[in-house]
Amino acid sequence: MNRRAYALWLACAAQALALHLPAAAQGLRAPGQLLPRAADTGPRAADYIVAVVNSEPITNNEVRSRMARFEQQLAQQGQGVPPRAEFARQVLERLISEKAQLQLARENGIKIGDAQVDQAEQNVARSNQMTVAEFRKRLEAEGMSTSTFREELREQLTLQRLREREFDNRTRVSELEIDQYLREQEQASADPSRQEFNLGHILVVVPERATDAQVAEAQARAQRLLQRARGGEDFAKLAQEFPQGREIGANGLPVGARSLDRLPPLFVQAVQNVPEGGISELVRSGAGFHVVKVYERRKGGMPGASVTQSHARHILLRPGPQLSENQAVQRIAEFKRRIQSGNADFAQVAREFSQDASARNGGDLGWANPGLYVPEFEEVMNALAPGQLSDPLISRYGVHLIQLLERRQATLSAKEQREVARSLVREKKIDEAYTTWAQEVRGRAWVEYREPPR
Repeated sequence: MNRRAYALWLACAAQALALHLPAAAQGLRAPGQLLPRAADTGPRAADYIVAVVNSEPITNNEVRSRMARFEQQLAQQGQGVPPRAEFARQVLERLISEKAQLQLARENGIKIGDAQVDQAEQNVARSNQMTVAEFRKRLEAEGMSTSTFREELREQLTLQRLREREFDNRTRVSELEIDQYLREQEQASADPSRQEFNLGHILVVVPERATDAQVAEAQARAQRLLQRARGGEDFAKLAQEFPQGREIGANGLPVGARSLDRLPPLFVQAVQNVPEGGISELVRSGAGFHVVKVYERRKGGMPGASVTQSHARHILLRPGPQLSENQAVQRIAEFKRRIQSGNADFAQVAREFSQDASARNGGDLGWANPGLYVPEFEEVMNALAPGQLSDPLISRYGVHLIQLLERRQATLSAKEQREVARSLVREKKIDEAYTTWAQEVRGRAWVEYREPPR
């Protein structure tokens, strides 16, 4: 399996594709986060059509709903909202682009089955430390029906499949491009402004239109949380006491190293003088009070030479005319039951049934650096403990059963560092190509603007 060079978080279907807003507005969103509560934007106007894309309508309520979610996200990160008319225009253009791409996907016969939507929903729930039933209950409380959420997930999975088809096997990186990238990263590592932070945060929510007493109560709670965190309590476990934080992905876990321009300015200001492992002072945003932990701070440039490698094995079934996706999921689930009960050996099942080149080795994939596998495979593998079996996993290649065998810390060789650079350059090239392609798809669509959204 080759690494897909770009990753799309499918946690929040309505926000899986980034809006063209300041980069900081897209920071600190965890994969699998729950939809934020939509901001109260006043009485809902009667719905009406604002645009038609190749005969398919986009309604005012669709635009308002998407705007409310982005407004809440910006508030949570201490960002200002663009002027409302311009904001509405940007959101409408994003919806038009998505609609045109979905139509292209249908024309190309791209379909997402219920099993893959089930898996995506389970991943979202698990990332929010909930069962699917708990997650659905929370969605309903936030004003979104399960059917609507699942349909939006299906749409985003469809768009992801379309992008994979358009770009995954068509983007090549030359050795000269890798050399240039490595030179740039070496120069960047000496630039103090290119410093990177790996942060985690917990949010104590302040309700909209809160009274002074409610604000004071939230601040007192946040201050107690801050003292406990500085006293050495586990930061991620503390976050579990604040379900409001999990709703927006503030689960206390590190989000990965990010440059300053990819972090909310409020957070950047708060952690400038905080040492690695330290906790910031309270950060006040439009959403409430944040406690921010600095897991790591480092110079910009190439990722560190030391990485965590994973050794896993898998069984792969490829759906086709003789085997539907649902049937493949059921067979993989049966393999798991037999292996866990001791009635079957993983390696033997892989040799007999797996439809991957690794079958001859009992499904053994060998040692792998981060980023080697496609994101959906790697995310599940990274969540496993050594010896643990995954649930059936649907990827672009088929349905997998994964077992993590072991992990280790390793220092990358010069050749391996070049492969990391190759992936990063490829990711950048795909992003650039996707932007151009999306504009072309939008340009070919027939769009009729009706009344402006409000």
